[in-house]
Amino acid sequence: MATLIKNGTIVTASEQYKSDVLIDGEKIVAIGSDLDSRAETVVDAEGKYLFPGGIDAHTHFDLPFMGTNTAGFDTTPAALVGGTTSVIDFTPQPAGMSLQDSIVKHREEAIEGKTAVDYSLHSMIMDSTVPGIFDEFSALVKAGVPTIKMFLAYKGTPFMVDDATLFKGLEAAKDVGMLPTIHAENGDVVSLLQEKLLAAGKTDPKYHAESRPAIVEVEATARAASLAQAADAPIFIVHVSCEGAMLAIRNARQQGVDIFGETCPQYLVLDESYLAKPGFEGAKYVCSPALRPEFNQEPLWQALNNGWLQTVGSDHCGFNMKGQKDMGTEKFTGIPNGTPGVENRLAILYTYGFLQGKLSLQRMVDAFATAPAKLFGMYPRKGSIVIGGDADIVVFDPAYQGKISVETSLHGVDYSAYEGFNEKGRADKVFLRGKLVADGGKFIGQLGQGQFIERTPFGLAYESRMKR
Repeated sequence: MATLIKNGTIVTASEQYKSDVLIDGEKIVAIGSDLDSRAETVVDAEGKYLFPGGIDAHTHFDLPFMGTNTAGFDTTPAALVGGTTSVIDFTPQPAGMSLQDSIVKHREEAIEGKTAVDYSLHSMIMDSTVPGIFDEFSALVKAGVPTIKMFLAYKGTPFMVDDATLFKGLEAAKDVGMLPTIHAENGDVVSLLQEKLLAAGKTDPKYHAESRPAIVEVEATARAASLAQAADAPIFIVHVSCEGAMLAIRNARQQGVDIFGETCPQYLVLDESYLAKPGFEGAKYVCSPALRPEFNQEPLWQALNNGWLQTVGSDHCGFNMKGQKDMGTEKFTGIPNGTPGVENRLAILYTYGFLQGKLSLQRMVDAFATAPAKLFGMYPRKGSIVIGGDADIVVFDPAYQGKISVETSLHGVDYSAYEGFNEKGRADKVFLRGKLVADGGKFIGQLGQGQFIERTPFGLAYESRMKR
């Protein structure tokens, strides 16, 4: 069955123009005018934008962490109603298990039959002591998983890697076309600061930020960039939270390092004062890296608009306050790190970015959809509105006005990190591979409709290297 979306304004990472879009089956088959006779279903998008379906390349569904698990893939309808049609989730590696077996386990037990969105996976080293762990990289790439995450944080756990291990990982990844993604915080210093604060009786959520100051992120980012330069390997820094880390990425790139970076909505609109909310409410905002002083927000917006940071991922971690976050009532180190946000990414970017003159629509679409597709090997099937691409399309209504609230959220947790924030404009209709799956802010698809997307290793990082 063919569907025609007519009279909308198409916005891509480089263009904006009024046109009709014809969908046949799962694909976009025509863009232009006078296409009416070929469609059985017509959607009038007059006065609305047509965005490519968003790609959230940083989510944590059903992630075991600190003795509990985040909300599962049955909550992925939240992504769809927020305009995100694909996620790239981080695959937990159980202790002692190979990376390949971890991928199989996560798909079979956590995802298949449960996800509403299309998905791909990053491999994630959580036990670096497994023998031959870097020898698995080639097989992962062949299986459509050409990205690996390594941590410079969380001392005392097997997945914090030292510099020698990071360097070996960078070299191994480069050899097979894999893009390493790095959690950049100095885990040794964080551990020392945590011990010092707790010994002084400073146990409230607000001290989470003091235990992870910006300098530990800046140092680790610069160190990772230097090691990538030494290995002549590309590198991607996740969840950049502060001006200093952004500048370390920008400066390294100007020096010829193939380095890329992502920030998250929480770092663009929230600040460390939220951690000091009365009672235990600050626990809602405990995430790592920590929220920063407000002055960091403007440089991050500027970095996005200028392309110094390429993408915005939600770093979605759906922990409840009751029964999960409250495990840390006695000390902040017991609070599971992370906030929900996969549903709110487009709302924050449009309302607080584009409408406030901090992002062009084209850069917003790029950071939201196109750049993740290119960097992580999903383009042109995903990430843009092009003939032959998947018909993942957001019909966005700029006239909508509302507020973000846990009461209307599909995140499946008991709070919203953006409670009461204005939302101007929203995803009115969302198509996933040609099927209408969200309408008027309501999910109308079904769990299990999401497909696994095998990704190629030839992303933007490698295009950049070939041009040298």
